[in-house]
Amino acid sequence: MKNSVMEQIKNRIDALPARSAFVASDFTDIADYQNAKKCLLRLEEGKFVRRVLRGVYDKPYFSGLLNEFSSPDLEEISRAIARNYSWKIAPTGVTSLNLLGLSTQVVSSYEYYSSGQYKNYEVGKMTIRFLHRSSKELLYLSYESALVVSAVKELGIGIDGEAVAKIRNRLSERSRAVLLEESAHVTKWIYEVIKRICQ
Repeated sequence: MKNSVMEQIKNRIDALPARSAFVASDFTDIADYQNAKKCLLRLEEGKFVRRVLRGVYDKPYFSGLLNEFSSPDLEEISRAIARNYSWKIAPTGVTSLNLLGLSTQVVSSYEYYSSGQYKNYEVGKMTIRFLHRSSKELLYLSYESALVVSAVKELGIGIDGEAVAKIRNRLSERSRAVLLEESAHVTKWIYEVIKRICQ
């Protein structure tokens, strides 16, 4: 017998990594939007998922060491919001450095260039900020490629070998191939750095 809609959605969430974020539209291959929304509300009532923002949920991770649930993953939340509104997003320079582990600077917000409207979301003590841009250099790249291009641009033409190696080590062989292909038309000096990363 085929699993119920609720069971199918619950099983899919169960298979996701901890701290993954999702919205009702992520499950419209299983149920229509309204039913998927109702299922998420019921799963929240059962403490299976956590509501982070209106319409945005995550799979909470309980830390035995800290004896508490971890805070939401802001990158996951940002990408879920973007999917909800069909926005194309790309991390800004400082945010990209944080996401790639290239900066130890403590930030109070994650900022993204977006094909959508200007919008701020408060998540705990942090802010997710979307800044409307029509930048072809970032928004027409895949998210991972845009993340790297943004970081390289922020570090500047004098980017050192250590940073190049750190970025390279964060990317799979497939991701490096996609990055090299997608960034062929970005600013020349950035592309030269991309080629070093993808060696």
